[in-house]
Amino acid sequence: MSDAAPPGEARTLLTDDVSSAFAKTVTDAFRTRPGARFSLVLSGGSTARECYEELARTDEYPVDWDLVDVYMGDERCVAPDDPDANQRLVRESLLDRVGGAGSFHPMSCPDGASAYEELIRAAGDLLDLVHLGLGPDGHTASLFPEVPELEVGPEKLVALTTDPTGRNPHPRMTLTLPGIARGRLVVFTVQGSEKSWAYRTVNDGGDLPAARVRAPSILWIVDGAAAGDS
Repeated sequence: MSDAAPPGEARTLLTDDVSSAFAKTVTDAFRTRPGARFSLVLSGGSTARECYEELARTDEYPVDWDLVDVYMGDERCVAPDDPDANQRLVRESLLDRVGGAGSFHPMSCPDGASAYEELIRAAGDLLDLVHLGLGPDGHTASLFPEVPELEVGPEKLVALTTDPTGRNPHPRMTLTLPGIARGRLVVFTVQGSEKSWAYRTVNDGGDLPAARVRAPSILWIVDGAAAGDS
């Protein structure tokens, strides 16, 4: 199978409760997974934290975490326990609360992008669910507007990036667009009025990084403020 999955239909779910909708989506994807295990790619940011804290309510969302293999979609090149580390957020908001997972694979910038790329390849042709956010500038994962890593070929699944504007601090490691395209289901969670310009631009077909994401199935979970509802 090609590294770049064919584009699929993008759906939008407008909701007042983004975190609950995300947790239900993960639970449904786990329940209907095609294999014995479930590969879950996680993100960072305040919306992601809320989503993972909700998902950690195991009485509401029955996931057998022993069967889940957790990967990162992007990471800041900081120490694992740094407050800015996405892996720390994932541990604090989800893994520590559910008692861990079958496996957890944090990104390590010193190990280089190629090491994580091999890990993603070893996970199989398709990852069950990839969770992404949307930055006010339209970036997703750590693929910022104008970075050359937006143009990599289908064989490049993981890359090191830096925001050219400097607004988003720290060098990063991230899945590329071909890496994200290995997601069987890609789920964007977007909330808050500060995301409304980016969401509207993506929705109107503007050329922002998030608009370039392709996967067999894409779900946008968006609240009213981000959608621009009055």
